[in-house]
Amino acid sequence: MDTQTVSQSLIECLEWRYATKKFDASKKIPKETLETLKTALQLTASSYGLQAYKIFIIENPEIRQKLLPFSWNQNQIVDASQVLVFANQLEVGDADVDAYIKNASQTRNVPVEKMKPYADFMKANIKSVPAEAKAFWNAKQTYIVLGNLLTAAAALKIDVCPMEGFDPAAYDEILGLKAQGLTAAVVAPIGYRSGEDPTAHLAKVRKPKEELFVTL
Repeated sequence: MDTQTVSQSLIECLEWRYATKKFDASKKIPKETLETLKTALQLTASSYGLQAYKIFIIENPEIRQKLLPFSWNQNQIVDASQVLVFANQLEVGDADVDAYIKNASQTRNVPVEKMKPYADFMKANIKSVPAEAKAFWNAKQTYIVLGNLLTAAAALKIDVCPMEGFDPAAYDEILGLKAQGLTAAVVAPIGYRSGEDPTAHLAKVRKPKEELFVTL
């Protein structure tokens, strides 16, 4: 496929996507399509490659009913095929770096000892950041994954509704996140749009490129 065709296909997918307000509750994402989406999220870039977060795929209808009132009663939570909850680690430390180095050593067939200077560099930098700033940093990492989700899902013709309108503390309690050293950062129901969603065919409202981009 030539570059022009790929570019056209990409833009068409991004024009197609929108923040879905009403999902078709009868349509579920096929298992193989969900696995492709998970792989795309797994491949998302992250600072130092640490991926200091977890992505919870909520399918259980009882859990989703519990989450609904703490999501401003937005029905996407119960109607979507799945609900993704991006939860960042509250703390990052030496153990996270060691786990990454071990994984990198096995993946790239490089002795751990040869990676020690980079491990020490990461540990020193991370220790210099205050705990509150680290939690904020980790939360921002989840938004990188969310951005990748929107693009990958559009390519797979899966609808997404990114949501910040929820009560993180309630989510943390219902999903038992605090005990895992996590906190909910952002939520994204995924599935297929309903034919009754009145916002599905609205034209996108975006700033013109001349206003949005600054070339120096």
